[in-house]
Amino acid sequence: MISILELRHMIECGFLPHACSCTANPDGSLMIKVVEPVSGRVELLVTAVSTNDLTSSLAIAHLIGELRSEMASRKTAFA
Repeated sequence: MISILELRHMIECGFLPHACSCTANPDGSLMIKVVEPVSGRVELLVTAVSTNDLTSSLAIAHLIGELRSEMASRKTAFA
């Protein structure tokens, strides 16, 4: 089992060079906020990510990949 602190650190590092804050909600889910470092614009805000399936590095990497893809698709939609 991966602790919440380790999980948060892995997710936050996965979005570098963007600034990412990952906080634990009272129900055990995570809120993930990714900010573009130069402009300070919020690129992504996900408020209730379940931690139930985030039990391996591969699962965490998959989540980060999905969220990065979502950020990229939003960027092209608004460009």
